[in-house]
Amino acid sequence: MTHLFALTVALLLDAAFGDPRWLPHPVRGMGKLIAWLDRRWNQGAKRRAKGAAAVAAVLAVVYGLSALVVYVGYTLSVYVGVAVEAALIFTAIATKSLAEAAEEVRRPLEAGDLPAARRALSMIVGRDTEQLDEAGITRACVETVAENTSDGITAPLFYAAIGGAPLAMLYRAVNTCDSMIGYKNEKYREFGWAAARLDDALNYVPARLTAFLMVLVYGGRRFRRSLAILLRDARRHPSPNSGWLEAAMAGLLGVQLGGTNTYGGVVSERPTLGDPDVPLRSAHIRQAVGMMIGTVLAFTLLLWIGGMIVALAGAWGESARAL
Repeated sequence: MTHLFALTVALLLDAAFGDPRWLPHPVRGMGKLIAWLDRRWNQGAKRRAKGAAAVAAVLAVVYGLSALVVYVGYTLSVYVGVAVEAALIFTAIATKSLAEAAEEVRRPLEAGDLPAARRALSMIVGRDTEQLDEAGITRACVETVAENTSDGITAPLFYAAIGGAPLAMLYRAVNTCDSMIGYKNEKYREFGWAAARLDDALNYVPARLTAFLMVLVYGGRRFRRSLAILLRDARRHPSPNSGWLEAAMAGLLGVQLGGTNTYGGVVSERPTLGDPDVPLRSAHIRQAVGMMIGTVLAFTLLLWIGGMIVALAGAWGESARAL
């Protein structure tokens, strides 16, 4: 239950402060360690084994330090322990910063300032943005909000509920490894293999839970159709997890996501998700952010319900043994 209190406080902190640039952020430290290991070990033979060792080293450092800090907090008092856990979990989630980043794209887009919208979009996506029109900018932004609803928020909350701040930080370390070295290019195909596979494994359950919950909360009159689109299209995405969130949001918004993207001038064709019932417009960004926030709140409630069921079951078991 202390984990649930801590993650709830973390959500409140995130809602109030977002990601303050002045605050020392653990992810930056993770990034420096990953970059150092990349320079040292991503060369020569046996790169897959070296990459796995690099991920293991990062996880050992992150989990060990997080567990030590939390342990010290709880030795002082349960209140200090919860506060320490909340502070760490706060650094592992990104609800407000994701909403603000999407808003930075939406505002100039609605004002008709495509160059400014493209510049803002380029800060949160990896694809080329210079030639995108309103529909292309909206699609990229909605896809990013959808994917990161799980990657950046519900997944770390899921692991925080199970194992507290140390497990949430371990998840964030895996996610950071994947974002830095989990590419399928010549440099990282072998070295980043372990990071990419582990990130896929850790996101498997949270992504699906989040997608189904999003459809359940926002389906309304479109529930059956949105659920059908989710089940039909989720597996079309190259990522085993991102497609679930993107398909859910595409079905709920009545739009089509996926299709043609360009990365560094190289065209990439991806399967489409959803049906184009309505054309993509800037207003869909606001709707996507609203669904993201509502889904996070529903997911937190679900974690509390699950936590209380486990706690009651444990108390019942103790009572039964005492008798």
